[in-house]
Amino acid sequence: MPTNSATQRIAAEPAGPLRERAFEQALEVLRDRRDEFNAQRFVPKDYIDLLKKAGMYRASTPKVFGGEPIAPSAFMKLVERISEVDPATGWVSSFGSSLIYLAALPIETQRKIYAAGPDVAFGAALFPLREGRSVPGGYVCSGVWQFASGCRGVDILGIGLSGGPQSQGRPLTAVVAPEDVEIIENWDVAGMQATGSHAIRTENLFVAEEMTFVRGGEPQIDEPLVRYPSLAYAAQVLAVVTLGAARAALDYTVDGGAAHTSITGGSAKGNRSVYKTGLARAEAELRSARAFFYDSSDEVWEKAVNGEPITDRDQAMLRLAATHAAHVGRAAVLTAFDLAGTGAIYQTHPLQRFLRDALIPAQHAMLANNTYEAAGALLLGLDAGIPSFP
Repeated sequence: MPTNSATQRIAAEPAGPLRERAFEQALEVLRDRRDEFNAQRFVPKDYIDLLKKAGMYRASTPKVFGGEPIAPSAFMKLVERISEVDPATGWVSSFGSSLIYLAALPIETQRKIYAAGPDVAFGAALFPLREGRSVPGGYVCSGVWQFASGCRGVDILGIGLSGGPQSQGRPLTAVVAPEDVEIIENWDVAGMQATGSHAIRTENLFVAEEMTFVRGGEPQIDEPLVRYPSLAYAAQVLAVVTLGAARAALDYTVDGGAAHTSITGGSAKGNRSVYKTGLARAEAELRSARAFFYDSSDEVWEKAVNGEPITDRDQAMLRLAATHAAHVGRAAVLTAFDLAGTGAIYQTHPLQRFLRDALIPAQHAMLANNTYEAAGALLLGLDAGIPSFP
């Protein structure tokens, strides 16, 4: 049973001042160690443990299993703050939201997963979907799956299987133990280095049927957070990383970059018209996108809390706001880079971290340019044209 070999998991500090202090401590440690994480290309388990103490990995655990689920906007604001320090670590922390998927597992399976405590780190490598060979009681799984973000620090992993009649053709996720997979270190990238999004491989691994679920499938429990659209939430938690990166980049533009004089002897950058105008426009656009992002989330969350129907239009607005946040945030970081001038091309420049990482979320399939079109199609009452959208 993939529930963590330890008899007891690291637990969150009690809610209130102690947990808030644990979160601030995690940010301080991250400032000291972010270069280490990016150099080694993964966030280590000891830092995941700090995030657990700060409550990040029980924020989507169902209350019935000892979790303390919080509103999506509240969780995403924590991810945003982490991303202001290091976006790649923010990306890894965002998967604290992914336990909502596990609500589609049988109740008894969920009970076993949370038996060692509610602070569970779950990661997944879902694509390409592999055919699980059906055998009595489950599936035999072999293959390689890409993009297992945070795989070196998780308690459980998911792998993607092609669906069949039992899932009405929808893809399955099989929950496996980290020790049952091989990590293939192929994460050689320019941005989001610390996410450690390596590939994972299994060979003739048996997965019991009760350890599989349809991603985004019908929850087996009824709590507000599992009523919130899970696929839209998955897009949002990635988009908010860019908002954090953009906030840090624009703060640097105000606090650091504006005072620098030109190597040619020109005036301080902050006194130049292009600098002032560029900063103001980027600030306005970022704040506007951020407001749309959180307002959309809070509107749908209120429906989830009240048990009201959440429509395709509601979900389309969540997806649109997420895509827009990722693209506007990316543009804001590029503006900061442009305003910084030639000095920003050096690897050691403070903006380089945010530039490299902020380019990535909008490349993700859930936030790419075609999701604008898909959202627009749904707003017009047309077919989205993208599988599993919204």
